[in-house]
Amino acid sequence: MAHYVLAINPGSTSTKIGLFLDDAPVFMESIEHDRQELAPFPDLPSQKKFRLQFVLGCLLDHGINPKDLNAVVGRGGLMPVLETGGYVINDVMKEWISAEKGGSHASNLGSLMADLMAQEIGCPAYIYDSVAAGRLPEIAAMTGFVEIKRKSLSHVLNSRAQSIIYAKKLNKKFEDMNIIIAHMGGGVSLSVYEKGVLKDSVGDDNGPFSPERAGGAPLMQFLNAFYDSGLSKDEIKKKIRGGGGFMAHLGTTDFKQIEADALGGNEKTALLISTMSYNIAKSIGALATAVDGKVDAIILTGGMARSKMLTDDISKRVKFIAHVEISPGEYELEALAAGGLRILKGEEEVRRITSITDEGIAISEIVT
Repeated sequence: MAHYVLAINPGSTSTKIGLFLDDAPVFMESIEHDRQELAPFPDLPSQKKFRLQFVLGCLLDHGINPKDLNAVVGRGGLMPVLETGGYVINDVMKEWISAEKGGSHASNLGSLMADLMAQEIGCPAYIYDSVAAGRLPEIAAMTGFVEIKRKSLSHVLNSRAQSIIYAKKLNKKFEDMNIIIAHMGGGVSLSVYEKGVLKDSVGDDNGPFSPERAGGAPLMQFLNAFYDSGLSKDEIKKKIRGGGGFMAHLGTTDFKQIEADALGGNEKTALLISTMSYNIAKSIGALATAVDGKVDAIILTGGMARSKMLTDDISKRVKFIAHVEISPGEYELEALAAGGLRILKGEEEVRRITSITDEGIAISEIVT
């Protein structure tokens, strides 16, 4: 039996959707929303009905009856800390997201829109590999601050999907391999999987800088630079995410142009790219210790993995650890649909959140 799976991945002013018949794409589109049309809504969750009408219209434009869908999978958003994999969208999850308890982000709409659509047409609704997916072991979570524990906030959706694809390419199972993967886009994050289980990660706020993220920095220097600066909390956040990295140094996040300038002899841009690649390589080396150096492969993915200059520099530094696989691009819609399909076919278990602790950790159970 073939399965129609619809993937929904909302952005700040767009809603990306992809319809898949099993693992074959039927169509993928990005629905653009006018900022003025979104302005009257008091918050992101309240946009769900407005955006969903465009999704339904897009399906009808392609001659698809929404009632033919077998599942809808939404981008997970800023969920509580979860295990990786798929989750049924239920009231506990929706209450957390609707109240924006994990923070405000457009991807939060993914679960709300998927649930609303599934209710209307009578099919299951899931999220898959949310941004907060991956519960770090205590040894990786603890810090020198009693008040702070590390959480895994990495590009887990694309990272796990690329790892699964790579394992299949070798006729192996992801669950039988140890893989380090660096997702290199507007932000850079890295993660290491031991036999399919997330062991540790480097987030975009404590690792390498990137086109728009500042990455990690010495804490005392950070404190001295901004404590008496007069900048608000939101202004400092902007320096960390959105206004950091290449944006801070060069005033642009256009990596293609930055690379072209470096190849054309611009010493400053060349140094910045080398510094970023050096720090990505250092993070890969650090994550190798989480699996005692027993790494089967290192995968470089994301939009910047299209840069031969960048991937060559990283590869030469880390190839002593393991084979380096270059898999450029971001396949979020494909990854969402593939996860939903595996659940429908019984190849993966799906979980349900039963409660959420005061620390923002989800308690869940397997749906039987």
